[in-house]
Amino acid sequence: MDNLNIKNNMEIKQESKQLNNDYQKSKNSDLSVGEPLVVAQNLTKQYNGKIAVNNLNLTVNKGEIFGLLGPNGAGKSTFILMLLGLTEPTSGTIKVAGFNSTKEPIKVKRITGYLPERLGFYEDLTARQNLRYTAELNNIPENEIEGKIQEVLEIVGLEKNKNQLVSTFSKGMKKRLGIADVLIKDPQLAILDEPTEGLDIKIANQILDNISILNKEKNITFLISSHQLNLIQKICTKIGIMSKGKLIGEGKIDLLGRGLFGEGRYTIEIEVANITNEVIEKIKNLDKVVKVKLEGNVIEVLSDEDIRPQISKIIVDNNLLLTRMNIKDSSLEEIYLKYFKEE
Repeated sequence: MDNLNIKNNMEIKQESKQLNNDYQKSKNSDLSVGEPLVVAQNLTKQYNGKIAVNNLNLTVNKGEIFGLLGPNGAGKSTFILMLLGLTEPTSGTIKVAGFNSTKEPIKVKRITGYLPERLGFYEDLTARQNLRYTAELNNIPENEIEGKIQEVLEIVGLEKNKNQLVSTFSKGMKKRLGIADVLIKDPQLAILDEPTEGLDIKIANQILDNISILNKEKNITFLISSHQLNLIQKICTKIGIMSKGKLIGEGKIDLLGRGLFGEGRYTIEIEVANITNEVIEKIKNLDKVVKVKLEGNVIEVLSDEDIRPQISKIIVDNNLLLTRMNIKDSSLEEIYLKYFKEE
C-alpha cells in the first residue's frame, strides 16, 4: 500500500511538473503575427444524422481579431466546441498552434482561453478567490498567482472589487471578470462568445476597448462569436460568416461583399455633372467592363478590374465635372439580409 502511495505521489509530482512546464512554454509562441494560429480543414460535425457544421475550412491568423458572425443555430458554438476539443468532429481536422484539438486537447486548452455566453463563477467566493482557483487549475506557479490576479483585475477595471463576493456583481462586472479569467493564463488565443450580450452601451464599449488594447499590447489573438452586426463591424479585423453550418464567406469586411455578391468583380459608382451618351459609350467600350447602368447623374460600372483611372481620363478628356467616384462594397447589413433572414 505504501509503495502504491509513493508511486502515486511521484506520478502526481511528475504530472504537476509537466503541466508547469507546459504553462511556461505556452507563454511564448513560435508563431509570428500573420501566421496561421487556428486552421480548420474540411471540418464536419453531425448529431444524430443532422449536420451542425458542414465541411468548414477556416483560418485565423495570429494577431487578428476574428469575428465569427451568424444567427443562432448557424454552427458557431459547435465549431468552438470542436476547437476546444470538447466534442470530436465527424470528419476533418482542426488545429491550434499546430496542436490537434481532437488528439491533443490539453495542449490546446493550455494556450486557449474561453469566455462562454453563460458565465459560471462560484458566487459565494470573491473575484480574487475565483481567479486563484482558475490559476491553480492551470498550474500557474504559486509565486506568480497574486501578481497575475492583480494585473488582470486592473486590465478589466475590477481591482477595487477583488475582495467582493461575485454574487454581488452586476452582469457587466461578471462579464469583465470573465475576461480576467480568460487572461490569467496568458492565452495565445482568446475565444469570446457574445461578449457584450445584454450589456448597456457604456459597459459594452469598455469591454470592446479592452479587447482592442489587449490585441495590440499583449498580442492576443481573439475569436469573437456573435450574431450582432454592430459588434463585429466595430472591432473585428477579419470575419467569417456562417449560415446553416456552412462558412459562406471569410475575409476582410470590405472584400466580403465583392466576393459574395459580385463574384470578385468591382462595382464602381461615378457621379458626374451633365453626363453625355458619348461618355457612356466610351466607358462601355473600356476593357474589362461587364455592364454599365445609368441612374440620374450616377453611372454604375461593373468590371473585372478596378478601372477608375481609365474612367477618370475619359471624364477629364470630355471636360466633364467629376463630383464622386468610389468602389461600392456590399455592407454586412446586406449580407445579413441575404443569408441570415433565411435561417
